[in-house]
Amino acid sequence: MQTTEVYEILKKVRTQKPLVHHITNWVTIYDCANIVKVFGASPVMAHAPEEVADMTALASGLVLNIGTLTKEIIASMKLAGKAANTKGIPVVLDVCGAGATPFRDKMCEELLESVKVDIIKGNSSEVARVAGESVQTKGVDAVDVEKSLIHVAGELAQRKNCTVVITGKEDIIADNRGNLYRVNNGHEMMAGIVGTGCMAASVVGTFSAVEADYARAAAAGLSCYEIAAELAAGKTSGAGSFKELLFDFVSGLKQDDLENRIRIA
Repeated sequence: MQTTEVYEILKKVRTQKPLVHHITNWVTIYDCANIVKVFGASPVMAHAPEEVADMTALASGLVLNIGTLTKEIIASMKLAGKAANTKGIPVVLDVCGAGATPFRDKMCEELLESVKVDIIKGNSSEVARVAGESVQTKGVDAVDVEKSLIHVAGELAQRKNCTVVITGKEDIIADNRGNLYRVNNGHEMMAGIVGTGCMAASVVGTFSAVEADYARAAAAGLSCYEIAAELAAGKTSGAGSFKELLFDFVSGLKQDDLENRIRIA
């Protein structure tokens, strides 16, 4: 993808200001709301089963994150997911912590069986576990996966008829039509604070709310997000200021900032 293509999708986010509904991780919910807002969209975080379907009906995208899951939260996710399917808006599932416990794995399976998920997002071991590989995630941190991540993503995308996003040092994005993107933006400081992975799912949900090609949307969104992180890392004195500067650079991101920085293969 070229700079102009990525920037055009970013401009659509800023002009259309999509409402992105989240049922997400309580640990990172504030950060997820902020990253959507600073990109120019509107976040909403409604979890109650009495209103999740109604809220989803107002939205342009739905992000589900199982980071702090309970059976009650999963029930709300199913209601919201079915409402999103009825409306025809993208559903992003962040399989946060998949592979850590049997309960978490079972809930992932239930969601994928109950709802048409358009984008499955996770780190290497989370996605590999959902794909059926024998790996165990260390809490919510990735562990090494022996199988090629490109093959894992591609096979899962075909089997689930969706787009798969594996985030890490190199982000891998594969869809059910055989398209593949590899994003090599970002900075190692992103791994030093809580929430950057959850925010990545929110970014994917935001960009897919305005771009019907979900693989392109994910590649563009992650590249913008991670270029902002590169810019923030160049100005920061530590982890706390890095996080603040990340939001600053996202909100002020210009086409010139993307020029010569985008590394999407």
